[in-house]
Amino acid sequence: MIAVCGPHEADQDERRLAEAVGRLLAEAGETLVCGGRGGVMAAASRGAKLAGGTTIGILPGYDPAAANEWTDHPIPTGLGEARNAVVVASGAAVIAIGGGFGTLSEIALALKLGKRVVTLGGWTLDPQRVTRLSRGGAALLVARDPAEAVRLALGAARQPGHG
Repeated sequence: MIAVCGPHEADQDERRLAEAVGRLLAEAGETLVCGGRGGVMAAASRGAKLAGGTTIGILPGYDPAAANEWTDHPIPTGLGEARNAVVVASGAAVIAIGGGFGTLSEIALALKLGKRVVTLGGWTLDPQRVTRLSRGGAALLVARDPAEAVRLALGAARQPGHG
């Protein structure tokens, strides 16, 4: 599984990028895991479903009906924003698209867990500082477009100890 993170209040460009990422992940045979709600999460799930993929939504509340319509497997947690840790822990790699503070928290949690994180049109962090502070094989990779984001995430997920 590859985790996809991004804002619920996504703009049109973020939604376009997310839908392309979801489609490309599905075409590569990957299951998409995300927060299961709107914005980037819905767009990535829609892209994956339109390409015949499987989607999992880790929901902040207790109601599985709160998932977006493209979520195959809604997982209600009742954890609120803390569900971000479950989302990133579930992916062999993480793609973060755009984002606000929730997305930034997912990037930080993923790096603390030793995950490889690919950013696309969002937060930028000092890669040397990330390497110095991270454990294991954690890395922050910057993609220019959805195809590169998926290629980097799949490559990172296939590294020993990352999937």
